[in-house]
Amino acid sequence: MNATANASAEVNRRGFLKGGSLAAMMAVMGGVELLGQPAAAEPKTVKKVKVGLIGLGPWGREILDQLGRLPQAVVAAICDSYPAMLRRSASKAPGAVPAEDYRAVLADEEIRAVIVATGSHQHRGIAVEALAAGKHVYCEVPLAHSVAEAREIALAAKGAVGQVFQAGLQWRSDPQRHFLLPFIRSGALGRSVKARAQWHKKVSWRSASPSAERERAINWRLSRATSPGLVGEIGIHALEQVGWFLNLQPEAVSGVGSTVFWRDDGRDVPDTVEAVIEYAGGFRLSYQASLASSFESEYELLQGSDATVMMRDGKAWMFKEVDAPLLGWEVYARKDQFYNESGIALKAGGSKQAALGGEAGAEATDASVTAFPPLYHALEAFLGNCVETDEAVADFKSLFPSADKKALAASLGTIEFRKAATYAEGYAATVLALKANEAVVQGARLVLSKDLFELA
Repeated sequence: MNATANASAEVNRRGFLKGGSLAAMMAVMGGVELLGQPAAAEPKTVKKVKVGLIGLGPWGREILDQLGRLPQAVVAAICDSYPAMLRRSASKAPGAVPAEDYRAVLADEEIRAVIVATGSHQHRGIAVEALAAGKHVYCEVPLAHSVAEAREIALAAKGAVGQVFQAGLQWRSDPQRHFLLPFIRSGALGRSVKARAQWHKKVSWRSASPSAERERAINWRLSRATSPGLVGEIGIHALEQVGWFLNLQPEAVSGVGSTVFWRDDGRDVPDTVEAVIEYAGGFRLSYQASLASSFESEYELLQGSDATVMMRDGKAWMFKEVDAPLLGWEVYARKDQFYNESGIALKAGGSKQAALGGEAGAEATDASVTAFPPLYHALEAFLGNCVETDEAVADFKSLFPSADKKALAASLGTIEFRKAATYAEGYAATVLALKANEAVVQGARLVLSKDLFELA
């Protein structure tokens, strides 16, 4: 998001305009404090955002489903270069204008936000042009098929002051992940030892079409010329999460890959891969993905000297070492059995008071945490931040019509936006994922310099 959240800030736009806190903003601008009576509380209303969705493949249609659950979303346009996709998606967005060319969506001045859900090799042109057209942009990850194109998108987002840019790292908006973040960073795991993650699904990744040309286009994931492979397309989320949870910068990556099952359909992207990410102090993340086996599906493990946390299926558990210190609350937490291990449930929305006041293991859960997938929360954050940003920009310009972008950026920096992945976080995750795929394809170890992740 271009307007970077400042979680520690206690003042926001509404505070500025409702008395008391306007002095802070005026001080920044060299102005004079204006005193007034606090305004009456505003009634709660849902403010709508007109959205254009570009890309209607399987993931684009999933995005469309989640937009349909969000009261803030008005899907004003749907776009795909393949007419059959437009017809297939029309019932999900009956009021949307169909378009085969994304430029028609960008030309619609009433559309404030666009979501880019095409193949990653097509992101650059759409995202950069959307930002240039003044739109808020949600761009799926990886941001692009090359580091150079990802950098171009990120720099365009960085320069688009007053516009929201959100990378599609959906777990960055997931309440369950934010519930775990302070717990893991508190040191409850002891010394971080290693991490492991996997994604196993026995699927071909191939789609059929009566047209040979169309079949090549929709199967872009199976060609190295257009695909970042399993570790780039799927692994990017797990790779990014480990660095985020443990606040670590990757230093090197090694990889191997091969096509062991889907050998005879012309693909040159491996169907089974492994990557090892190296961090300071000898810490490593081992990542595996396969299209040839579904065993154990997908999960992530963060292993420490006192405990291990496992995340899967939107839930998390802690497995303590026998010599780990007692934290206290885990006595009352629900426990689930995994083979010969007992996992202590770590659940956002769970109430310790409910556990203490009732049967051991009982918990109260916030339905909003468990009822919706991470994508829903990511899109909700995007639309909410679009509304917040537009209002903040309008308020700022009404007070300081001659102020420059630097002053506007400083003002937006005081607002506590909804939790979401920024352009910088999307870029860093893309770089790591693309380099991991490069290591897989080459069967090599690549050193990752710090300047590779920096945006000039």
